[in-house]
Amino acid sequence: MADSHASQYGLAHHFSSMEQQREAGTIGMWIFLLTELMFFGGMFLVYAIFRTTYPAGFEQGSHLLSVKLGGLNTIVLIVSSVTMAMAVYYSQIGEKKRLVGMLSVTLVLGLVFLVVKYFEYREKFEHHLFPAMGFYAPDAEHLALQYHQQVRVFLWIYFAMTGLHALHMIIGAGMLLVLILMAHKGRFTTSYNSPVEICGLYWHFVDIVWIFLFPLLYLTGYHLTGH
Repeated sequence: MADSHASQYGLAHHFSSMEQQREAGTIGMWIFLLTELMFFGGMFLVYAIFRTTYPAGFEQGSHLLSVKLGGLNTIVLIVSSVTMAMAVYYSQIGEKKRLVGMLSVTLVLGLVFLVVKYFEYREKFEHHLFPAMGFYAPDAEHLALQYHQQVRVFLWIYFAMTGLHALHMIIGAGMLLVLILMAHKGRFTTSYNSPVEICGLYWHFVDIVWIFLFPLLYLTGYHLTGH
């Protein structure tokens, strides 16, 4: 029994089979994602409460965000979900080169997202739209004075939610880098590829969160104003 167990590459000593190990890893990731869902769910609840309280301020605040940059990042993450799904597939059929390629493309797309987000944040700082004390001084020509404090609340929520999402993207990029190194060394086989699948679940979750963030933050007043 011990020799049979040892002969299975990638099988940890505390699991009796690869299938059991894969199921345990998958269930563990789903439990983790459930806790993340509750965490983000609390932030979405805060968003809903303040948007109901300050509807005009949230509409004004959404106009300060770049729909083009937000839309670009949405496309980037949707494509990255496709490439991540392809990476999982290639790991299952043992295509090492294509696996490395798809993981690398996914990583590059994730970095593109973060670079775009950096430029968005930098623009907010340059226009004094970071809501902390001493940094918040919006241009009165582009924002009615009576909405300043309401927009400040919107911007706090914007930075909190997108900042937390960006942190998850950075963690995901680190996971992808590790997977690329492992795949390049030939660590994955047709029987042992669960790390790629588990990382894929995490990456898809982060992408889905952004799919909700984009319309809620960037398109709040779009249908009312047409821009």
